[in-house]
Amino acid sequence: MKAAFQRFIAILLLVIPGLMATYGFLAMKDAWFAQFNTSDGSILWWKLIIGFILFALGVAFIGGWTFFRDRKRNYVAPRFREKRNRR
Repeated sequence: MKAAFQRFIAILLLVIPGLMATYGFLAMKDAWFAQFNTSDGSILWWKLIIGFILFALGVAFIGGWTFFRDRKRNYVAPRFREKRNRR
């Protein structure tokens, strides 16, 4: 039971930033294409900026999680592996 709950929490830790990045992308898309619908042709700057921030945070979290998991399992290129002290 404990392992199932831990896996559920781990999935939530990836789903929430994924949904955040998806919403940010959709907000940026809506803000960009709204300028073609209005008569004044202005961009919804606040929606664009908030969408960019949400998208960047979501992608950065998922990318960082993937990078550190791959580094732990030694799947990364040699330049990204942890440095060892030579004595």
